[in-house]
Amino acid sequence: MASKTQDGSKGDTEPTRDGETDSNVVKTGSGVCTLEMEMNRSLVSDSKQNSGEVSVPLSLLRDRKLLLEDRKRLCALSLGTALLGILLMIIYYEICPYMYQPGTNTALFINCSISLSTGCLLIFIILFHHKDIMLFVIDQKQVDWRIAMSSHRVLVITVELLVCVIHPVGSYWEGGLHADSSSSPPLCIYKNQGGPLMNMELLLSVLMFLRLYLVHRAILLHSKVLLSPSYRSIGSLNNTNFNFRFVVKILMIKYPARTLLVFILFFWVTASWMLTLCERQYQATTGHMHTAMWLIAVTFLTVGYGDVVPNTSYGKAVCLFTGVTGVACTAMLVAVVTKMLTLNKGEKHLHFFMLDTQISNTVRHAAANVLRECWLLRRTKPGQPKGNRADHRRHQRCLLDAITVFRHQRLKQKMLNDRVSEMKELPKMQMTMCNLSDNWNNSYKELQQRILSMEQKLDELSRCFQQTSELLSQVLCPRNPESR
Repeated sequence: MASKTQDGSKGDTEPTRDGETDSNVVKTGSGVCTLEMEMNRSLVSDSKQNSGEVSVPLSLLRDRKLLLEDRKRLCALSLGTALLGILLMIIYYEICPYMYQPGTNTALFINCSISLSTGCLLIFIILFHHKDIMLFVIDQKQVDWRIAMSSHRVLVITVELLVCVIHPVGSYWEGGLHADSSSSPPLCIYKNQGGPLMNMELLLSVLMFLRLYLVHRAILLHSKVLLSPSYRSIGSLNNTNFNFRFVVKILMIKYPARTLLVFILFFWVTASWMLTLCERQYQATTGHMHTAMWLIAVTFLTVGYGDVVPNTSYGKAVCLFTGVTGVACTAMLVAVVTKMLTLNKGEKHLHFFMLDTQISNTVRHAAANVLRECWLLRRTKPGQPKGNRADHRRHQRCLLDAITVFRHQRLKQKMLNDRVSEMKELPKMQMTMCNLSDNWNNSYKELQQRILSMEQKLDELSRCFQQTSELLSQVLCPRNPESR
């Protein structure tokens, strides 16, 4: 009966493979499919429970993608808010003495706008780190969020909030220093002019530029390197850490001159305005923007003419930071120019080939000149029909000069061949190393095959020994007396 049912089931399934549409068969097939799906689910759940593996559902992957987009959006908003606060602070200090008087509603409105932008920036920073912690929870397979709050993360969040909360908060009053053609623009001052509150206000205004640390985060999160799946997959295989340093290296490799130029110009303008702000309280010549730009440029290039010097301690600190940054940028500029002026492999081959051709022709001409002077020296030898002592001495000098030129050209050809051989030795060494590695891999594979064959033969020998021992035991064992 079992065989009949099996034959019948085979006969029923064969028409369905041929494409026949039978309702009973469809129902039975759907029932079988549902049973198989339930069995597969139960098996998968049992295997998960036994092995302890947890697969990532699609909802978590979708949530992770949304969190990444939200984090990138929050980073852009925080950078924009930080730049808005810095722009409002610059507008306040630039138009305060001219467009309105300190202590008026306009000054209060700008101060409130700076404080409001600072509050929004703090909210965006907190939301950004909240999304970052949620990403950590998803990446670590739904762990508790308190695990993500390590001491390092708490320290980073605290420092960021302290940096972003810095902004000038003070009460200004009317009056100020009136400007003339020889003095720098006036500065909105406190009631106690020149006191510690004014210095504190200037320090808070300068420290607002620390918010520009958000630029590196925006560049990292919006870079094509981080958004490219191919970069991410290959980098994970190579254990590459995708951080801001890696992105800057790629930018310096792809666009070295453009990246360095943008950074230098931005730093030049920013440092010049900071120096102008710091020097305005003394009404010095460095309080003008053009003079400050000249001083920053001279300090950045480490020239230091000494015609203009800062007068305040904050201005000296800005110039000191400018000098250190200028040394670093000068080193990078030298490296970029050196790389741009270096010939690539094809250009080197072309250049050396043309030099070799020119030197070979020069060597031939020098050898021909030596032979010609030898023949002429022989011809003008005293005692010959056309011999002349003056011509003989002249051809001797020409022969010596031709021999010197020939030796010099041969030396140049030898030096060129040495340089070409150095270029050829590196690819040759690479080919040699590749051949050695291939030979080692082939020998290792052959050794593995031999070891496997030896193991198989040993298994066969052990099996034969076991069969032989069984046969010997059967032959040598005493017979049963009842069988006798």
